[in-house]
Amino acid sequence: MTGRIVTVFGGSGFLGRHVVRALCRQGWRVRVACRRPHLAGDVKLAGDVGQVQLIQANVRNRASIQRALENAEAVVNLVGILTERGSQSFQGTQGLGSANIAQVAAEAGISNFVQVSSIGANTTSKSNYSRTKGEAEEAVRKAIPTAAILRPSILFGPEDGFFTRFAEIARISPFLPLIGAKTRFQPIYVADVAQAVAAALSKPEAAGKTYELGGPRTYTMKELLQYITREIDRPRMLLPIPGPIAAPMGYIIGALSRLNPFFGPPLTGDQVQSLKVDNVVTGNVGTIADLGVTSLETVEAITPTYLWRHRPHGQFQPPHVDETSRADA
Repeated sequence: MTGRIVTVFGGSGFLGRHVVRALCRQGWRVRVACRRPHLAGDVKLAGDVGQVQLIQANVRNRASIQRALENAEAVVNLVGILTERGSQSFQGTQGLGSANIAQVAAEAGISNFVQVSSIGANTTSKSNYSRTKGEAEEAVRKAIPTAAILRPSILFGPEDGFFTRFAEIARISPFLPLIGAKTRFQPIYVADVAQAVAAALSKPEAAGKTYELGGPRTYTMKELLQYITREIDRPRMLLPIPGPIAAPMGYIIGALSRLNPFFGPPLTGDQVQSLKVDNVVTGNVGTIADLGVTSLETVEAITPTYLWRHRPHGQFQPPHVDETSRADA
C-alpha cells in the first residue's frame, strides 16, 4: 500500500463495492463514507487487513463530509438513488449532496476528484433524476475544475437494479410492462465501470474531462425484456403501456413509495420520463476506451451467472430447454 487515502462516498453500494476493490488493487488506502457503516462490514473484505476503513457520513451534513476527507488525497463520489424514498430525494442526495462533497473537498485542497454521473444527465431534462445528475456535474466542475466526470449507461452484475428487478417481476407476474419499447440502452458490466473509475483517478490526462461509459452492444427496451424472460425460462407477455397512461400511473406508485420507504416501486413517473430518451454513448465526449478499459464483458456472458436463480428449476435446468421434446427423446 502507498499510504495515500482516497475517500469513496457511496462505497457500500452496488457499484461502490466494485470500485473499492479496484482501488485497493491499485494500492490506495480506501476510506468508505456511508450513512450506515455498521451495515457495510463486508466492504472491508475488498482489500488487505486495514486497507479499507468505514466512516459515517451524510452528504447533506458538511461536518461529516469534512471528517471523512481528513488527510485524503482524492475523492470518488458514487452517491445516487434510482427512486425517491422517505427523506431521500434526488435534489437532496444527488444535487445538494454532490455540491457539498465537491465544495468541502475544494476547501481541503483536493483536486483529484471523480464524479460518477449517468448518461442523459442534463440540467434541462424533464426527468428529476437526470436533471439533478446534471446539476451535480455543474456543481462539481464549478468547485473542482479538474474533476473527471463519468457517465455510465445502465449497470449489470449480481444484485443489479435492472436485470434482477425485471426477473423478479417475471416470477410473480404473467406479463411485463413495456414502456419505451424502442428506447435504446448500452448496458455495461459494473466491474468494468469500477476499472474506469480507478483509471480516471490515476490518469492525469483524465482531469477535467467527461466520459460516457457503454458496453459493447446496444439493445432496445423490448429486446432486453425478451432476453430476460428467455434466460430465466419464464415466457411472459410484454404489455405495451402508452406514455399518457404510464406517466400518471408511475407518479402515483412513486408517491406511495415515498410514504413507505420499505416499498420498492416497479415503476415511477420519473422513470417513464427517462425512458423517452436513448441511454447510449453519444460520441460527443470521451469513452471508456479512452480510459484504457477495452476488454468489456457482455450481457450474455455475465447475466446467466446470476439470473439462473429466477428459473423455475434454478441452475439444474439450463435455459431454453423444451421439457416435452426432452421427455420424448
